[in-house]
Amino acid sequence: MAIGDKIEFPLDLTKETFLEGCILAIDKPYEWSSFQAVNAVKWTLRKAFSLKKIKVGHAGTLDPLATGLLLICTGKSTKKIADLQGMPKEYTGTFHLGATTPSYDLETQIDATFPTEHLTAELLRQKTALFLGEITQKPPVFSAVKKDGKRLYEYARKGKEVEIPLRTVVITRFELTRIALPEVDFTVSCSKGTYIRSLAYDFGKSVGSGAYLSALKRTKIGSYNVNTAIGPNEFRALFTEAGFQL
Repeated sequence: MAIGDKIEFPLDLTKETFLEGCILAIDKPYEWSSFQAVNAVKWTLRKAFSLKKIKVGHAGTLDPLATGLLLICTGKSTKKIADLQGMPKEYTGTFHLGATTPSYDLETQIDATFPTEHLTAELLRQKTALFLGEITQKPPVFSAVKKDGKRLYEYARKGKEVEIPLRTVVITRFELTRIALPEVDFTVSCSKGTYIRSLAYDFGKSVGSGAYLSALKRTKIGSYNVNTAIGPNEFRALFTEAGFQL
């Protein structure tokens, strides 16, 4: 197996497999941080093979309130993380129209409400075209983007205002798959660095209302698909079912 090869489950549960390097497609559960998912995989590997240490890292953070595909690299494949982070992503989820939150999602409470009576399926679908191609976004103040050495959420939780630099991203697909106001479901394909929470906020403004992200799932990273991923607990179960003592 070449270093960095894509791993399909079930896989060869040997120490060499993980030390030489593999890329695990993990389905991150709701309310788990990406760090917790990485630690769960690392703990399983250390216990299974009595390792004092092993390199394990993820290729692109998912917020705790998001679910879906998280690529976790082990051993020598941690050198592939930067390349994996640059791959295009696909997300599905739900926008809630008619309100906004400071975090642009469910992490914080609603801070403003807006009318939705004027919204039609035709208007909503028409406005998606505004966000296709190269666009600029302002990351949410409740995010891990760094400003002067601190993450934005550190300023936000202390109630401090900070100027947030715009970033350029590319959206190749933005489709509404269900319209049941005040909710709309969507599929988005986009470049590295795209904030779907910011897309929710900006989309709400574009239709003359407000919006926040109420559900999010990452479904693809490059050729990797969440349909072939397993959860951290399922990953651990592979080892217990194979007779490893964890």
